[in-house]
Amino acid sequence: MELTPKAAVTEFRERIRWMSVVVVLGMVALVTRLFIVQIVQSTQWTRIAEDNVLRRVDLPTTRGIIRDARGRVIATNRPSYNVYVIPGRFRTENFGRLAEYLGLGRDERDRLENRIRGAEGPRRYHQILARADIGREALALIETHRADLPGVQVFAVPVRQYPFGELASHAIGFLNEVNADDLAEYQDRDYRPGERIGRSGLERAWESILRGRRGWVRQEHYIGSAAAAPRNSASESIGGARRLEPVPGRDLVLSLDMELMRSVDRAFRGRPSGSAVVVDVRTGRVLALYSHPSIDPNLLITGIPPALAREIDDNPYRPRIDKTIYESYYPGSTFKPFAALAGLEAEVIDERTQVSCNGRHELGRRVWKCQHNHGIVNLRRALVESCNIYFYTLAETISMDLIARMANEFGLGHRTGIGINQETPGFIPTRAWYVQNFGQFRTGFSLNMAIGQGNTRATVLQMAMAYAALANGGTLFVPQIVERVEGPDGDVIQTFSPTLRRHVNTSAANLTRVTTALAGVVADRAGTAHNAMLSEVTIAGKTGTAQVAHLGLPAGDPRRNWYENRDHAWFAGFAPADDPQIAIVVLVEHGGSGGHEAAPVVSAIVRDWFTRIRPGITAAAADAGAPARRP
Repeated sequence: MELTPKAAVTEFRERIRWMSVVVVLGMVALVTRLFIVQIVQSTQWTRIAEDNVLRRVDLPTTRGIIRDARGRVIATNRPSYNVYVIPGRFRTENFGRLAEYLGLGRDERDRLENRIRGAEGPRRYHQILARADIGREALALIETHRADLPGVQVFAVPVRQYPFGELASHAIGFLNEVNADDLAEYQDRDYRPGERIGRSGLERAWESILRGRRGWVRQEHYIGSAAAAPRNSASESIGGARRLEPVPGRDLVLSLDMELMRSVDRAFRGRPSGSAVVVDVRTGRVLALYSHPSIDPNLLITGIPPALAREIDDNPYRPRIDKTIYESYYPGSTFKPFAALAGLEAEVIDERTQVSCNGRHELGRRVWKCQHNHGIVNLRRALVESCNIYFYTLAETISMDLIARMANEFGLGHRTGIGINQETPGFIPTRAWYVQNFGQFRTGFSLNMAIGQGNTRATVLQMAMAYAALANGGTLFVPQIVERVEGPDGDVIQTFSPTLRRHVNTSAANLTRVTTALAGVVADRAGTAHNAMLSEVTIAGKTGTAQVAHLGLPAGDPRRNWYENRDHAWFAGFAPADDPQIAIVVLVEHGGSGGHEAAPVVSAIVRDWFTRIRPGITAAAADAGAPARRP
C-alpha cells in the first residue's frame, strides 16, 4: 500500500514530533543531572576529584611541656624521624639499599618487603612505616641518596622525653601508643593509630591540655607514575584549603621542686622501698611527691622489653605502685595526735590528765603492751615518748566514733582530690562498721584505732595534708600540683589558686597543745625522734612504727627477721616547729622503727630544703622564734 503525498507528510511530521519530545526529555534529564552534579552534589564530586590528585598528609602537633616550680623541664619533646615507603612509587630494586641504610634485621626486612609487595589497588599509594625514630646516621644516608629512593619519605615526629627519668615518674606519668579500645572510646577526639596518649599521672589527667591539635597538608600525586613524588601546589584550581597548621599543646607549670625531689631521693639511699610527700602548709601546694622504687617513663613510651617487664613485675617492692596516693597503710603512732584532739574536744582529757604506764594494759583476758614502762605520763609526755598505755586508756573512755569524726575532719578516710592516678580513700572504721562486719563491737577495736592500727588505714599524701592542717592552725587544703597553664610563647593562660577544703572543727587552744607536744618529739631528749634534731631548723612531728602481718610465721621462726616482715617506719611532721612552712611525711616500708629509720630521712630533707634549696632559715632565727624569710 502506498501512502499519498499528504499522508506521507503527516507521518513524517508525527515522527518529528516524537523525536522532538525525546530530545527535549533528554535535554531536561541532562540539565537536571548537571544541576545535581554541579550544584547539589558539588561538594561530594569536588572531594572525589581532589582525592584523585591530592593526598592528605597529617602534620604532627607538639605536645605541651611540663616544668617544675623553678622552670626545670620535667617532660619535653625531642625530635624524631620516621621513614615511610609508598609502594606505588617505590622501586623494588632499591629495597636492599634502603634496608641497609635503616639497619633492618632479617626479620624486619622480610616483614617490610612483604608489606610493600602485598600492597594492591589504592593501598599502593598509602604510606607504610618502614622504621620509627631512626638515628642520625640513617637520616644522613637517606637524605644524601634521596634522589635514588623515590617513594621514600622522612617525616619529623616529636617524641616525649623525661629528663629526670624515674624521679617523680608516678606523678608525671607517661605516654604510649593508642590501642583499639582507645580509638573506640575516644572517637570524638580524632586519635589515629600510631599516636600516643597519656596513660598515667599528669600526662593522663591533663591530656586535653597537653595534646594540642594535629594539622594536615594536601599534596598532589599522580597515579601510575612511579617516579613522581608528591609536591605541594600553590594552585587552588580544584578548590578548598590545602593546609591546616597544627596547634601546639599548652604547657604545665607544677608546684613540684625537682631539686627537692633529688634531695628526697638521696635521703632514701639504702632503703629499698617507701615514699615521701612534702607540702606547703600555707597553700596546700605539693612540693615533693616521691614513690620508690619506680620505673623510668622513657622506657614505657615504646613498650618495655618482655624480659625487663618480667623483672619489674617480679620486684617485691612493686615499682608500678604509687605509694604516695594509691597504697594505704596503718598509720601507727602518727595517728595519735588526732586521737588526742578527739579526747581534748570531748573534754575527756586535758593537758593535766595523767595515766600510769607500767608497760601493760589489761582488757578482759588480753594484755595490750607498750614499748617502755613510762611511769606517770600526761598528754604531752604521751605524745613525746609515744606511750601506748595513755591512748589505750583514752580509747576506753571515749567513743570510737568521736575519734573517727576527728580523723575525718582532717581528711583521713577520704580522697584528697589531687586529681592524678587512682587515689585510695584509706579507711577510718566506726562502731557501726564493726557491728556490720564482725557482728558485734568490742572495746579492743577502739584501743587499736587509738594507736593507728586495727582497720585504720591512710595514704602518705593524706597524712601530709592532715599534718599541714595541724601546723597551719586547722586549714585543710586540697593538694595542688599544677600551678598554672601557659601557652607555647610563655603567656599565662590560667592560674590555679589554693583550694580550701575546710576549716577543721577544733579549738585553737587544743591544736596548740598538740603541736607543742609534737615539737617535743624532736626537741626533748626523751623524744622518739630526738636523734633527728637539727641545729639549723626546728622540726615537730610524730614517729610511727606500724605493725604488719608476718606472713603467718610463728614468733620463733627466723624468717620473721626478713626485711619484708619488719614493721613500717613513719615520721609525719612540719618545720620550722615555731613558724611552720612545710609539712613532711616519710614512710619507709618495712623499715622498722620510725624514730631510727624515717626520722633521719626527714631531717636530711628538711636541712637540705632550708639551707641549700630554699635558704633563709638560720639557726639563730629558728631558736629565737623569728619568722622565716621567704626566698
